[in-house]
Amino acid sequence: MTFTLPELPYAYDALAPHMSKETLEFHHDKHHQAYVTNGNNLLKGTEFEGKSLEEIVKGSFGKNAPLFNNAGQHYNHLHFWNWMKPNGGGDKLPGRLEKKITEDLGGLEKFKTDFAAAGVGQFGSGWAWLSVKNGKLEISKTANGESPLVHGATPILGVDVWEHSYYIDYRNRRPDYLKAFVDHLVNWEYVDEQLGKAGV
Repeated sequence: MTFTLPELPYAYDALAPHMSKETLEFHHDKHHQAYVTNGNNLLKGTEFEGKSLEEIVKGSFGKNAPLFNNAGQHYNHLHFWNWMKPNGGGDKLPGRLEKKITEDLGGLEKFKTDFAAAGVGQFGSGWAWLSVKNGKLEISKTANGESPLVHGATPILGVDVWEHSYYIDYRNRRPDYLKAFVDHLVNWEYVDEQLGKAGV
């Protein structure tokens, strides 16, 4: 399959003031587009042509770094745009998801604190994640374009902590960006949908 850049599921200014129109224009139209363009060029003539995006990400990890970096980031961003919505965040979660977060991670407030801490603690570029592994939720962080997908887990929520994701709006205040993400941007319904797909 070839990679294609999806339309954003909301207007460019729909996440303001927590994520600005300018940030989304740069992040979606320039950065994500570059992963798509470069990924398609790097895919040509490889054993991964015709495979699904998940197969490409898993198969190229540790074997073809340039392809993995772009395919991994394309995979991450396809979900990232859907992990946010206007007037997102808050404390009203779908019941199944809330129950699982309470059981595995000690409740929503503890999850928010630990998830933000993972994002703050990721040195340099990368992501913080909520994933399902062996039927349990876990919080983790990865560098660059890596995701829990290549470590035997299924990501159900991720936040991009590359500087281009927040520098226009927050400068170097990554903790403020992460607080805004969990409090005002997370699309809990999409997270719950991914939880269901992970078989939990």
